[in-house]
Amino acid sequence: MHRFAPNAPRAALLVPLLALLAALVVAPAGATDAPPVVKSGVTGCKRIALTFDLCPVRAPNGFDAKLVELLVATRTPATFFASGRWMAKHDDRVAELLAVPFFELGTHGAAHAHLRKLDVAGQEQEIASGVKQLADAHGRTPVLFRPPYGEYDATTERVAASLGQTVVLWSAVSGDPVPSLSAAHMLATLKPQLRDGAIVVMHANGKGVHTRELVEKLLPAIAAAGLTPVTVGELLKPCPDATPS
Repeated sequence: MHRFAPNAPRAALLVPLLALLAALVVAPAGATDAPPVVKSGVTGCKRIALTFDLCPVRAPNGFDAKLVELLVATRTPATFFASGRWMAKHDDRVAELLAVPFFELGTHGAAHAHLRKLDVAGQEQEIASGVKQLADAHGRTPVLFRPPYGEYDATTERVAASLGQTVVLWSAVSGDPVPSLSAAHMLATLKPQLRDGAIVVMHANGKGVHTRELVEKLLPAIAAAGLTPVTVGELLKPCPDATPS
């Protein structure tokens, strides 16, 4: 997701464009009585969530091991959203992520499909299959779902709610799949977005050429902002004197 042709003169415009696109795709098409889509968490605790999508890739690798090693070494809580196709090719990596006590695993659709192009049955299949896959293979039933491409509609909200899933988007876009964006450039773009309750979207499927370097620079910036990384699950829980976003 978020793929743009590498073009250095345009790099400075790409991340603002990505942020604008994110704002556009999160508007649901029609009213619904389902729980609201989550774009940020509870405020008042000075917390932030780092999230990493595990979208399916054609290359056999598809896993940023060095990034995960950095997160483990720094004991940084993180939430990963894995697609069904990705899990099918990386079952050992799924087990590896689940074994880390401060990691959290949600799902990212079965085939990374465009949900708004699917009917009710199609959306249910796309969402439920990934949940069932993780439960059957590893005995874990995820409760967080990130729609592929950040696209959803009122049907998505109703189907996700019926399956016990919270739909999770983001409030801060890293732009890490764009190879022409350096870690320093992405950090400069993210710094103003490092707010209490923020959810940052990145990738751990190997598409982010500079993701590990970005996170290495991002962690001190988060600390300097007085924020503490937590999982999305923790970010959604209340804290003393907290108010919902």
